[in-house]
Amino acid sequence: MNAEYETSRLVLKILPPVYSQEVLRFQLRNREQFERYEPQRPENFYTTSHQQAVLKCEYKLATRLSTIRFYVFLKGRPHTIIGTVCLHDILRQAYSCCEIGYKFDYEYQHQGYAREAVQKAIDIAFSALSLHRIFARVMPENTASIRLLSDLCFSEEGMERSCIKIRGKWTDHIRYALIAPESYTAAHSI
Repeated sequence: MNAEYETSRLVLKILPPVYSQEVLRFQLRNREQFERYEPQRPENFYTTSHQQAVLKCEYKLATRLSTIRFYVFLKGRPHTIIGTVCLHDILRQAYSCCEIGYKFDYEYQHQGYAREAVQKAIDIAFSALSLHRIFARVMPENTASIRLLSDLCFSEEGMERSCIKIRGKWTDHIRYALIAPESYTAAHSI
């Protein structure tokens, strides 16, 4: 597996800790939007030192292929993070699956960037990682995310009641899944 991938308009990269300032700027620009859908953050979350520690941890997890967070950049703007796509809780053997999560800068939404980046992450999960299944959890009011998963052929599997604590309250999430098409499994069974 590579640390960097490209699509027609984007670059997806696993970042080392030296990118902590860029990551902090990305988080601060989108603080209000992201906090609506994510668990409560520690008090020091919006500091360079915390982001540096997160990147260090993420980098180690990526080398172990247990969690892989790609930071997304436009090809023409290599220093501005516009989003992230994360393959996490990667399980092997009988499970051969992972959960996918993503978030994009509010200024870059509704332009197809999330779809392009998530599609690339799906390709990586099924080809480079040889996984069989990807799932996602989405809050019912997050219609943009639901639309994205539907467009990418994820199937709704049902409601996970009271499954993630968001802003101090247990919330329901809809679970979606995508199974590797035969074209991926045939290519990797040889």
